Amino acid sequence: MAELNALPGLRGQIARTHFGLRSLAVWRAFWPLFATLGIYIAAAASGLLEQADPKLAAMMALTFWAALGVSGVRGLVRYRDPDVATARAALDAQSDLRPLQSLADRPTKPDPEAQALWYAHQERLSDAARRLRVPSFSEAWRQADPFRLRFFGALVLAVILALNLGQVPLRFSKALDPDYGSLFGAESIRIEAWITPPSHTGQAPRFLDSDTASLRVPSGSILTIRAQAPTAPRLRLRGETRRDVRFEVTPEGAFEVQQELQNSVILSVRWWGERARWAVDTEPDLPPSVSFVEMPVLGDGDRLEFSWSAKDDYGLEKLQLAIRPLESPGTEDRVDVDLGAVSPKAKEADSALDLTRERWAGARVQLALIVTDGAGQSAESEPFEMLLPEKLLLQPLAKAIQDVRVTVLREDLEYPDIESTQEPLENEAVFVSATQRIGHAPSRIKRAGLMLDGITYEGAAYYEDVMMYTGLRSAHQTLLTSSSIAEAKSTEPLLWALALRAEYGSAADALAALLAARAALEEALRDGASEEEIRRRMQAFKEAAQRYVAARMAEAMARGLPEGQDFTDSAQPQPGQSLGGQSFSDMLDALEDLTETGATDQARQLLADITNMLENLEFQQGQAGGEGFPGMPGQEGSEDAESVPQEEREITETMQELLDLLREQRELNDETLAQQRGERSGGAPNSGDGGSTNLPDWMQSDDLADRQGELGNRVEDLSDRRGTGQLGDDTGIDSRTLRAIERAQRRAQQALNGGNEALALRNQEQATEQLRGLAEQLAETLDDLRAARLGDNDQVEESADGSPFGAPNSGGADDSNSVDIPDEIERQRARDILDLLRQRYDETSDETEREYLERLLDRF
Repeated sequence: MAELNALPGLRGQIARTHFGLRSLAVWRAFWPLFATLGIYIAAAASGLLEQADPKLAAMMALTFWAALGVSGVRGLVRYRDPDVATARAALDAQSDLRPLQSLADRPTKPDPEAQALWYAHQERLSDAARRLRVPSFSEAWRQADPFRLRFFGALVLAVILALNLGQVPLRFSKALDPDYGSLFGAESIRIEAWITPPSHTGQAPRFLDSDTASLRVPSGSILTIRAQAPTAPRLRLRGETRRDVRFEVTPEGAFEVQQELQNSVILSVRWWGERARWAVDTEPDLPPSVSFVEMPVLGDGDRLEFSWSAKDDYGLEKLQLAIRPLESPGTEDRVDVDLGAVSPKAKEADSALDLTRERWAGARVQLALIVTDGAGQSAESEPFEMLLPEKLLLQPLAKAIQDVRVTVLREDLEYPDIESTQEPLENEAVFVSATQRIGHAPSRIKRAGLMLDGITYEGAAYYEDVMMYTGLRSAHQTLLTSSSIAEAKSTEPLLWALALRAEYGSAADALAALLAARAALEEALRDGASEEEIRRRMQAFKEAAQRYVAARMAEAMARGLPEGQDFTDSAQPQPGQSLGGQSFSDMLDALEDLTETGATDQARQLLADITNMLENLEFQQGQAGGEGFPGMPGQEGSEDAESVPQEEREITETMQELLDLLREQRELNDETLAQQRGERSGGAPNSGDGGSTNLPDWMQSDDLADRQGELGNRVEDLSDRRGTGQLGDDTGIDSRTLRAIERAQRRAQQALNGGNEALALRNQEQATEQLRGLAEQLAETLDDLRAARLGDNDQVEESADGSPFGAPNSGGADDSNSVDIPDEIERQRARDILDLLRQRYDETSDETEREYLERLLDRF
């Protein structure tokens, strides 16, 4: 063997001979396997299996796998792997010397004489071994492959693969995984699939069919697949992970599966193969955003006014104002803010919230807007610190009750758990555990109980209002016997009602509130309070004045004065000085303008005059109809109706008709607004349990459209009378304005018939404004005629300079404290100048100029 290994190239020839023998043995054993595999590959690559009927393709695939298995087993059985000795023998057979075999021999007698002969023999054998070549086995191959299929078959297969190179992978995939389900009734399967986006997106469900290759849906959508099949299919989801979900049986005998789609996924329904396939991409639901456009400020009526902007990709669900008191970190209260629409995607609006009843009213808080979308995601605006507005209470008792109320509301600690004891009920014994729970209450509840006890001390001597006293004692007893913080806070509605009763009360209380509001406003004017504080107290004075007038009217009606009578200042009984007309409103507006422009001395004088007038308020009988302005011609307490010229009487009657139309149109506007808000329960307006009203029959109708149409008919009649000359030209009524009013009322009627209250309100407001303008125009015309007839032009001008009530000063009256009421133009000019000074103060950087402007602003 050593000699064989020493011969160069002999080992390679033996290996190649061994490979040739092995190849021949493999072909003889496995040629049926190669033939089957080549035929199936050629059929798949050429597209024959793809175009064949699904059942035929499945049968061919099964046949192929069976043939492949049989031929493979046959080949394994027949295959005999040739060894190396066989390869050497085949190579050695080329020489008669059999050099490979002979070189392996050894001499039997290794004597010196025979050694030389042996070496010569080995040299000869080595030369013969070097001349050996690998046999061709051509004859053996002709016998094993007489038709040379190994060459022609491979060539044909290569050509087919080359011609269909781009489609080969897909065709191989289908060929290796045909529709075996077609052999078991797959053609009867029916699949319905749809995706339902989340409800907050507002999108409609999307159906999936065979043409739907891919689609995009919001994250969180629900996939529903329903199938009619012999057995339950499987849903395969391939995304970040791969998983299979089995269908469930429905009551109808079908199969259904539902899945929530959070991420992009490839869906396939499988039943003996793939029955349907879709690619679904999900769009994430982005969080909303919100911000303050204008920071919160104190507005009219102690309301918190601010502007905000919010948006979301699908729609806003809820907007809240978070209140976080600085004195109690970690505490947060939320107040809902009206979005103004149903799930708006983007909204910018102004809001005004009455937070005076919130428990942190009057405390310094941090405010933030929190918006939530339909998916529950929320966002928060930048916080803003301010003093939360509180109810402006001027009566000492009302303030004290409010202090008790907020003390109770601001307590968040719960009562401690107390072990219950069974106290024996003996004769004349007291079960003290039910009446001494205040001893276990949190500190603020104890303090509130002591405050109520102090407020009601010796109540019989100090309280004239029995309901007020009993209400406070009831709240006190509730605090004493409460066993939880919720029970203690249940006193809030009672305490709030008592505080309002103490502040506003009866007519006497209303007068006290009026005087307190006057004192508070005078104090603010005298001490140079901030503009915001002066505005708040001015608003409180106006409300107190209106409540006082209403209370005096209620008392007068209770004494027997019919409803709708006139009321005048008894100290100024001259005609035309009523509070029922525009003069009282003008006086309040003038007072407000004086406070805004910084004319404090004039404002304080006018404030004193208005208060004096209200204190001397008396009520007198008006005309039979109880309508109109006191002091107008034709009314009791004014001039003799016969002495009034016909022109003035016509204007007065026309103005009275316009005022009736204006009042009824306003009532109809209120009814329409109530119906739009869902607050109108039906029935005639202003009708009580008695059933009868003082309204005409058409006004007692529940149909708003009919009532609006009747008002339009009356305006049309007025316009016709103006056009035919029944109303003189001196009345000053413009026919075009009347027709415009009628058209607005007709449009409002049509909108009401169509159920569009918003459009109806816009047209009603237009008609109301035009009616008011006509009435004011007639009133000015009537005043001019009366002044010209009575020769009061000079006296009227003197009155305007000398008395805030528009009444002439009597000869001996002391007018040293009189005050001029600037007209609207003068007040507007004063406001413009003041705004200009403030703007200049904000813009200038010169310290000297800023000091000068600051002195001017402080003065005015």
